[in-house]
Amino acid sequence: MLKNVCILGSTGSIGWSSLDVILRNSKRYNVSVLTANTNVEKLYEQCVIYKPQLAIMACEQSAEKLEKLIKQGGLEVEVRGGKNAINDAAKFPQLDIVIAAIVGAAGLLPTITAVRQGLRILLANKEALVMSGDIFMREVEKYGATLLPVDSEHNAIFQSLPQPGEKGQPNLSGVEKILLTGSGGPFLKDDLACLADKTPEQACAHPNWDMGRKISVDSATMMNKGLELIEARYLFGRNTEIQIVIHPQSIIHSMVSYVDGSVIAQMGNPDMKTPIAHCLAWPERINADVRPLDFFQLGNLEFERPELERFPCLELAYSVCSLDTSGPCVLNAANEIAVDAFLNREIKFTEISQIIEETLHQTVFREATTIERILEVDAQARGLSLSIIKERK
Repeated sequence: MLKNVCILGSTGSIGWSSLDVILRNSKRYNVSVLTANTNVEKLYEQCVIYKPQLAIMACEQSAEKLEKLIKQGGLEVEVRGGKNAINDAAKFPQLDIVIAAIVGAAGLLPTITAVRQGLRILLANKEALVMSGDIFMREVEKYGATLLPVDSEHNAIFQSLPQPGEKGQPNLSGVEKILLTGSGGPFLKDDLACLADKTPEQACAHPNWDMGRKISVDSATMMNKGLELIEARYLFGRNTEIQIVIHPQSIIHSMVSYVDGSVIAQMGNPDMKTPIAHCLAWPERINADVRPLDFFQLGNLEFERPELERFPCLELAYSVCSLDTSGPCVLNAANEIAVDAFLNREIKFTEISQIIEETLHQTVFREATTIERILEVDAQARGLSLSIIKERK
């Protein structure tokens, strides 16, 4: 029987990779719903190729443009517009799988809606879990959703753990610690004195992965690893030791160390189609058209400890792990604002961590126990970060 799929954020890199895997396995999966923010041309292209039943754009004006193109093209695709439509995308009838690939905090509400439908959630939006943490995981348990991690590192951990529960619940039997790997980004070996002059183009030129601009900058600052550290605590247990390991080649995507001395690693070429295919078909395996590893061509695999002086964002992520739910939420909000300012050339690369640190320092932390309260904390942190940036100009 065909599984019906909704992709939240289909025009990004994860969305395109997901659609490629689905197309190669079209006898198993059907594209039902696609969503995007403002990229009318790409979403229309996807509608032509994959013929979803519903296409949603967060921007209502963009939705109107898309609807005109759909009519001109003679396609039978319903079009909706607005953030509420995005948030309710997972309520579309007879869905089986939702791929949560919207970048940043904007993905929280649509993903929570998918959780509350009790669907299989392929989580590529780490920020949703970072922001809401325990609240998110309680919703997963309450509504019987299946939560599977698409981030290459968390997917590697998932694959390296013992057999999970029926709904993908992690089995930590015999686990000593988790080894979370990261490439170190494009500036790993650069002189620290030169980092302030790095441009958005340089920061986005990741040596191994083809990613969006925001995620590429997060890799350059290693904030992505900080967010993944927080996410891993919620996915795999707060009491589990997690160690970050820099691995520039991005061949080993993460590892699990066991009490008997064994270390189990998941390896593969750096291609997001592998974890997407794994989560789509779990517990089975399907073809993802990913080039297999050639061990005779690999060369040396390197590993090193992260240098916190080089990656202050990583240290900030460590610092909020001991705070309540609102700490990671503030960290994420400040990072999104600071990265956006850097990409728009309003601040220097090295000021990203400074903006985040000042935002954390000026925030009065209070426990957040509802999604509504989390969204309030997020909005307040963004406003504070924007004011800090404005004062620097």
